Amino acid sequence: MLVFIFRRLLVAISVAITVSIISFMLLHLSGDLATAIAGPESTADQVEEIRVAFGLDKPIVQQYFSWLISAVQLDFGRSYYFQDTVMSLISERLPVTLTLGALALCVATFVAIPLGVLAAIKQDTWIDRLALMIAVVGQAMPSFWFALTLIVVFAVNLHWLPAGGNATWQHYILPAIALGYYAMPAMMRLTRTGMLEVLGSDYIRTARAKGLSETSVVFKHALRNAVIPVVALAAVELGFMLGGSIVIESVFSLKGLGQLAWDAISRNDYPVVQAVVLIIAVFYIALTFVADVINAMLDPRLRVR
Repeated sequence: MLVFIFRRLLVAISVAITVSIISFMLLHLSGDLATAIAGPESTADQVEEIRVAFGLDKPIVQQYFSWLISAVQLDFGRSYYFQDTVMSLISERLPVTLTLGALALCVATFVAIPLGVLAAIKQDTWIDRLALMIAVVGQAMPSFWFALTLIVVFAVNLHWLPAGGNATWQHYILPAIALGYYAMPAMMRLTRTGMLEVLGSDYIRTARAKGLSETSVVFKHALRNAVIPVVALAAVELGFMLGGSIVIESVFSLKGLGQLAWDAISRNDYPVVQAVVLIIAVFYIALTFVADVINAMLDPRLRVR
């Protein structure tokens, strides 16, 4: 098991370094950053001053390694637009994004697992087809459209919940539903497939032959094994939701990491963009690593792959 963890850890570190290189190079290949920072009205001398001040006159490989060494020490430099350290901005915004991601995962889990179980128990009935249709709609519908629909219905027309901001816990309800619905279909399908497989196994037939109630068979014996892969998937889905929160945070004006990234991109504040991309990537890689370890603990055959 330790060898498996060590191998996965090496892969995770390699992926994180690759992401940092790609994001760094793409930003620098997008144009002259010194000109973008100085603005269209700046003179050549002003652009040159900025290029020297921020080290943009050095070779790009040297710039990357200088940035990487500082990033390892959690020093991502200073924001051009916000006039504050990048780490301070991220420390302020990260709890909002993590709260939103955790709530969205709860929404997805509490909807997907019961729906998947019900669809498996009622296979090939109208309930099964309805559950699959809900999953298909969730996959096909753009998250920003669903978010705007929630605002129109529950904030504008019914006045039940606030339309934007993050002042109170009520402000997180609509964003969590919008983001959670995006992650729900995959978890529902996996739960349904797992339940169908488990319900057709020999030990379930034996449990029924012993006279156990259907409730005990489904929830005590079948569900426990069927949701094991869902737990691993939930960790990966949380990573997806953290990366995809930029759209939801923009729609609901949540002051989170996604909104910070959007503001930084629109203002060419590339130290903030680099830091946000790296942090979200590291979170996703870490969650994937945890999911791999959980899978390996549950199924020892995975340790030799």
